[in-house]
Amino acid sequence: MTNDKKPEWADPEHPEKFSTVVRKGVEGVQTDEFFQKPVRFQKKNASGPSVEELFSGVLSGERKSLARAITLIESNAEHHFKQAQELLHLLLPHSGKALRIGITGVPGAGKSTFIEAFGSYLCSLGMKVAVLAVDPSSKISGGSILGDKTRMEQLARNPRAFIRPSPSSGKLGGVHRKTRETMLICEAAGFDVILIETVGVGQSEVIVREMVDFFMLLVLTGAGDELQGMKKGIMELADGICINKADGDNKRNAEKTMKEYNQILHFLQPATKGWGTKAYTCSALYEEGIKNVWNTVKDFEETTKKSGVFAERRRAQTKEWLRAMIIDQLQTDFFYHPVVKDLLPKFENEAIAGSTTVTAAVASLFEKYFEAKN
Repeated sequence: MTNDKKPEWADPEHPEKFSTVVRKGVEGVQTDEFFQKPVRFQKKNASGPSVEELFSGVLSGERKSLARAITLIESNAEHHFKQAQELLHLLLPHSGKALRIGITGVPGAGKSTFIEAFGSYLCSLGMKVAVLAVDPSSKISGGSILGDKTRMEQLARNPRAFIRPSPSSGKLGGVHRKTRETMLICEAAGFDVILIETVGVGQSEVIVREMVDFFMLLVLTGAGDELQGMKKGIMELADGICINKADGDNKRNAEKTMKEYNQILHFLQPATKGWGTKAYTCSALYEEGIKNVWNTVKDFEETTKKSGVFAERRRAQTKEWLRAMIIDQLQTDFFYHPVVKDLLPKFENEAIAGSTTVTAAVASLFEKYFEAKN
């Protein structure tokens, strides 16, 4: 039964009196219905958490802080860049302790299934695992080809795991900077193993090789000559080759393929000094051979750390990262300069029309750029 009687304070002649007005800086008091204690509330800070708050949250392993920190790193807004670098400067001393593993493979090799099985196994050992992706992004939409985390539902629900698809959005330096810096944030958050998956093919494999400790190649049995040929270029980058889907009727073929790869690897230059790359079989679907894969990675870590190759590789990777960032920064500064943005269409049209050569157009564009800079 409804009560249509209006409260005594209601004034139908002045309805504007019933609206709620929120004034900046005014703190209100709300009474707790059950305990009759005042509960204070304030308007949420629209600018988001500070660098110090993110730093504290990431170090304590807070998921929300971790996600916000990565979003800050991925932002292409200029005013976010300075904040992101301040945060990284604070987190850098707390990073570098995780084992970085790169995973690539031909289409259909079962990378997602393998990563889910491998990551779940590591979590069962008590480790914290972060899964990142080097994603070249869709040039049409600018979004992530990887999409969401539905490919690894079981691992995504594991409280010891963290999955982050990170599109580069076609921006200069996107892959080099964002993936590497996201990796550092995850390490500072206490993750023991970082799995970096290549979503694309070609250049992404080389980029991942330059930022991980152990690089793994997933292959199939009975793949066509075209796919087999695509693997030849990256076999020399691999520290381990895993023949996936070694189950059921395919198990015998997988073991045969493993022997063939080991014969080929015998004649190739090792990807890592002092470490012999080998092929082995596994079934990510049935979680067979996963323990052997992890034991191989641990053997690699122990061997390379003892020989000094592990630390040497990380130093070389930092050097390459620095140089790559210099090139990216120069490109960004050049293409986003007002003079270049204004004149570039003109020189492009002249080159297309044939009224000038491409070399002459580039030389003229650089001349105008340096004049404006001076």
